[in-house]
Amino acid sequence: MILPKVRDPRFTTIRRGGSLTDADHHLLALWAAVCAEHVLPLFEAAQPEDPRPREAIERVRAWTRGEATMTSSRTAGGHAMGAARHLRGAARHAAYAAGQAAVVAHVAAHELGAAAYAIKAVRAAAPADRSVAEGRAECRWQRDRLPAAIRALVLDDQRLRNDICWSVFDC
Repeated sequence: MILPKVRDPRFTTIRRGGSLTDADHHLLALWAAVCAEHVLPLFEAAQPEDPRPREAIERVRAWTRGEATMTSSRTAGGHAMGAARHLRGAARHAAYAAGQAAVVAHVAAHELGAAAYAIKAVRAAAPADRSVAEGRAECRWQRDRLPAAIRALVLDDQRLRNDICWSVFDC
């Protein structure tokens, strides 16, 4: 479970009664895509013929440009997560990161899912004695790429949801 039981209105768009602007929703989606794409090679090394995670990342980026619908991005995210189901370890987590990034178009709060799964992918790919350190380095890498407009929002979301996100945001 990576979503809270009670939805944070900061991640609900203004037109649906929350406070999230479309511009910030797009920034959340783009940041999630950056996080997922960073670990995508871990999936592609294991499944070089499966384009679903890459297509999911491309679709959410297209959504931010107005070139794809929310539904098509959400669907692509589901397909990316389907690519993960039969896998284990880093490849599985990387595919889930891509899927979570794509569904940010539907539910903005999935931005942390993309980031958390990316960190889990890095941890799984690292030698056991380096797993935690590599995960922390990935967390810091992600934070370095947060756009200023959403930085405080995401960092607060990480603080609030760290426990349900496998405590990967302790970096």
